[in-house]
Amino acid sequence: MLGMMFNEMECKEYAYVLRKELDEMLFDLGDKRLDKNMRQAISKRYQTIFRMYARVAPAKELSKYARDKRHGGER
Repeated sequence: MLGMMFNEMECKEYAYVLRKELDEMLFDLGDKRLDKNMRQAISKRYQTIFRMYARVAPAKELSKYARDKRHGGER
């Protein structure tokens, strides 16, 4: 386990960067031109980034990025 300490400004910046990455991956997952393997790789990375974001985001913000697993993760 690795620990990091952030001040409040750094924590906000970290959350911003993670949000932008999640937005970009959601956009990519919506692109039907990508093949199944690429979409699976993006989906796996999305899960990792989402867990990182969950550590610093309020629940209200977190719900915007939760994916529905029953429907293949599509929103």
